[in-house]
Amino acid sequence: MTTEIPSQAMVLAAGLGTRMKGLTENLPKPLVEVSGRAMLDTILDRISSAGIENVVINLHYLGDRIVEHLEARDAPKIAYSREDDLLETGGGVKKALPLLGENPFFVTNGDVCWLDGYSSALKRLAEHWEDDEMDGLLLLHPTVYAFGYDGAGDFMMNPDGRIQRRAERMVAPFIYAGIQILHPRFFDGAPDGPFSLNLLYDRAIENSRLFGIRHDGEWFHIGTPEQLRDAETALENLSFTSVQT
Repeated sequence: MTTEIPSQAMVLAAGLGTRMKGLTENLPKPLVEVSGRAMLDTILDRISSAGIENVVINLHYLGDRIVEHLEARDAPKIAYSREDDLLETGGGVKKALPLLGENPFFVTNGDVCWLDGYSSALKRLAEHWEDDEMDGLLLLHPTVYAFGYDGAGDFMMNPDGRIQRRAERMVAPFIYAGIQILHPRFFDGAPDGPFSLNLLYDRAIENSRLFGIRHDGEWFHIGTPEQLRDAETALENLSFTSVQT
């Protein structure tokens, strides 16, 4: 294991946020507030607190709103990767590779909402990164404890941390929590244009190069306005409980 934390991160903020309906007609989803703070600000706060110095944010839908919103931030240092056409998760990261350098880097969704456990989830990922064995390392959350999530899960995880896809008609014990470390070689031979990171996950799984670790804190699925309200209520209750104890 290494304790050196990657100095680069990318936040995926180009999506349309269509499931949020009224909230995202004039606002990109990463700027939607959870408990009074934009999700993107909370993500960048945690990135900066973990010691990550540089962040790339991809932009497409209402991207200028994001640039304007972040103008006053001092840290981390932000660069933007603009997408004239929406490139999806994989295409978006591939386009930004020249800004991310030659070493492993973090990638987070721009709408991920989580609470750390005993330590920073970002630092825990860095501590578990093994460069010789891994092309990708995903933060996974137990499916049954994912707040607001009612799907069948994404991945199985072996004792050594290698992950496999959920079998058809089965329920997987883990979902992808929207935070990961990827090595630039993960994108070797990747197609041009729009494509999902799932395409490269499958290739890495076949090569036994995709790993996961279990998140030890709370995680909230925020896909709709209703789930947003539920998450805010849960966060308020968690905050009240922590104060009482």
